[in-house]
Amino acid sequence: METMMDGLRLDGRTAVVTGGAGAIGAAIAADLTALGAEVVIADVDVIADVDVIRAGNRALHVDLASPASVAEFAGAVGEVDILVHNAGVAIVEPFTESDPAGWDLMWQVNLRGPMLLTKLLLPGMMARGWGRLVFVSSDGARAGSGGEGAYAATKAGLFGLAKTLAREAARAHVTSNVVCPGPTDTPMLRRVSEAEPGLVDRIARAIPLRRLGTPADVAGLVAYLCTERAAYITGQTLSVSGGVTMH
Repeated sequence: METMMDGLRLDGRTAVVTGGAGAIGAAIAADLTALGAEVVIADVDVIADVDVIRAGNRALHVDLASPASVAEFAGAVGEVDILVHNAGVAIVEPFTESDPAGWDLMWQVNLRGPMLLTKLLLPGMMARGWGRLVFVSSDGARAGSGGEGAYAATKAGLFGLAKTLAREAARAHVTSNVVCPGPTDTPMLRRVSEAEPGLVDRIARAIPLRRLGTPADVAGLVAYLCTERAAYITGQTLSVSGGVTMH
């Protein structure tokens, strides 16, 4: 009889984590590795000195803004069972001052890149009759966030893409879900807070659980959605926000 822990194992599965060199991506990769998956960290800035790489996994370069780079990566990575779209780029600026070039970059990385990579890797999952797609979006894309019009718009596009894929791939036992981190304690947030003293404390006080999220908080949900225990969850958008967003 299968135990609960058996249903959480990912032995024999290959997972790709885009943006895997960043704080949240590295945490996701570490959790998937701990569950037994072979993990490929995909990033425009490949960092070899990452725990999951030292554990015997791979790191490959990919520039999600370049269709040619995405195609080259897909050809090099081989069969993939789990695809976690974690990469993203954000430019913070008032909408009325936003630059079309910035919109183009965020569309390319945040939405078109995931579409292209999924289009190349999903057929293999469907042919093998098993797969997991997880799109890491943002709570700001659900609720709006000042100064992040392009980021919110492109990350919100993942909602519709994930739901469409959930319907199209369901009979092949491929699930597709979105995870939306809320305020998360990452080096990027800490850099922003240096220019605005007290910002982190103010954000934390506004969260019902009274703390920032951690990369591990996000990674735990992503990893669970990749397991057999989550086989009946698809087409969902789930927040990891300490209660900032409730549905």
